[in-house]
Amino acid sequence: MIRSEIYLAILALLVAPAVSHAADAKAGRALAAQCQVCHGLDGIAKIPIAPHLAGESEIYLQSQLKAFRSGKREHEMMTVVAKDLSDQEIADLAAWYASIAISVTMPK
Repeated sequence: MIRSEIYLAILALLVAPAVSHAADAKAGRALAAQCQVCHGLDGIAKIPIAPHLAGESEIYLQSQLKAFRSGKREHEMMTVVAKDLSDQEIADLAAWYASIAISVTMPK
């Protein structure tokens, strides 16, 4: 039963008409100017309580921003910042932060 529900959900996503335009990382970079105090334009957090966003999943970033916007997720700053963002602006911001390449150096 669950498999058929998942199959139908995926099928619905594939055949649904596109509602928004493709995400634009360049536009997201411009929007990220308002995010840089906490998260950094480079996606590396500048304050201890803010998460790093560089290289994070685009889908994850969009879902979190939409959750802040709707009030499903609350944070004193993010709720205020996200409430006026359009779906396109959220997609653009997510595209920007997801496009930042990060590297990891393992300790020896």
